[in-house]
Amino acid sequence: MRAGLWTALPGIIQSFSGGGDFPVTCAVQPAIKALVRQQDGSIVSTPLPLLVDCPVQFPSGGNCSLTFPVAPGDECLVVFASRCIDGWWQSGGVQEQAEIRMHDLSDGFALLGFRSRPRALSGVSTTATQLRSEDGSTFIEMNPSLQKVRIVAPGGFDVVAPLSTFSAAVTITGLLTFVGGLVGSAVSGAAAVFNGVLNVIGQVTANGKRVDDTHTHNGVQPGSGNSGNVN
Repeated sequence: MRAGLWTALPGIIQSFSGGGDFPVTCAVQPAIKALVRQQDGSIVSTPLPLLVDCPVQFPSGGNCSLTFPVAPGDECLVVFASRCIDGWWQSGGVQEQAEIRMHDLSDGFALLGFRSRPRALSGVSTTATQLRSEDGSTFIEMNPSLQKVRIVAPGGFDVVAPLSTFSAAVTITGLLTFVGGLVGSAVSGAAAVFNGVLNVIGQVTANGKRVDDTHTHNGVQPGSGNSGNVN
């Protein structure tokens, strides 16, 4: 009886389906072989069959989900339901059992993230939560002790948002390029300070006056002196 009761097994992703109107499922090869007794009483180690259409678990809730690009070769843990899940899988809600089967290989759920020792992650942070690449070179980090969020992206950082609000001072080290408009206010008494190169494509206006490359002064005389403030 126990030999025919399946609870959980490590597995290796063979294929993943998660695009378009298709449900998010995967095919998994169990990573542990079964010991099968033959008619002559001998025991033979046999690979388990490919587990197809396993629902994939992504952390989600409240209309939000965290997804990952599942790839062949990824390791996982397949958990087998105690009863047939076909009715629920097809229609959702509370359904009748389509078949009277228990702890069957047909009713597996793939839980991502479990790893064997050769594929263990290296350099796991012990002080912060990270969303990171496999090699750890790219990550978003939240440190609860420092109350700080850090982003490391060697390939660049793109933000697409109609409106972004920063309620703090912003320090930029490097080249700052504006494609569009820049509007500021000195109501708070703070000034905008740029230590480096500021490259602006478009017009620059200060106190209602243009100060870009088209701005000119009148009433000046040739010589080695400097002009006064812009007014």
